[in-house]
Amino acid sequence: MHRAQQHAEARTRERRQRLAHEAARLMSESGIRDFHQAKLKAAERLGFHDDASLPRNREIEEALRGYQRLFHGDELEDRLRARREAALRALDFFAPFEPRLVGPVLEGTADANTPVLLHLFCDDPRDVIVWLQEHDIPADARTRRLRLDRERSDDFDVWVFNADDATFDLTVLPRDALRQAPLSPVTEKPMARASANQLRALLAQDEIAGYEAQAR
Repeated sequence: MHRAQQHAEARTRERRQRLAHEAARLMSESGIRDFHQAKLKAAERLGFHDDASLPRNREIEEALRGYQRLFHGDELEDRLRARREAALRALDFFAPFEPRLVGPVLEGTADANTPVLLHLFCDDPRDVIVWLQEHDIPADARTRRLRLDRERSDDFDVWVFNADDATFDLTVLPRDALRQAPLSPVTEKPMARASANQLRALLAQDEIAGYEAQAR
């Protein structure tokens, strides 16, 4: 009985691993950004219909990092730097809203299809609309549900537009949300986020690391 249970657990782990890698491949190659959608699509492609086999989001993210390093190493670094530089320009542009960079561009898993995710903070979301209109930036309106903490979730205004050969995705949050970031759908902990100055420091670190790698 014990050996049968061990065998079943090992089989479930193997399936989770295969699903995580297939979901990571789909996210990297097909432009799927939603973890839940990627894992369901992977399960469909592999013919797995056992919910216990579905990997956690952080398992998919780890597999995604490995996939990108293996298949898109140098190319990924160039894309990531270009995305981060575009993000820095956007952070400076939206300075009145105390913006923060979040998501794959900050965390290092961005690819050619990844939007630049920014959180903007103001108590009247219409201020962001006015700012976009004043600068002649056409943007599409959407909403996004975020978990503020373990107990609270809410829907927030989102504006999406294209510039600098990238898609920018702006979520508008109240100013008091600056105190604590919403929970990450990957780790279920407060999202990592960076201000313009923090992103400048990160870009400088990347540049130094690149010089050191070339000098070896």
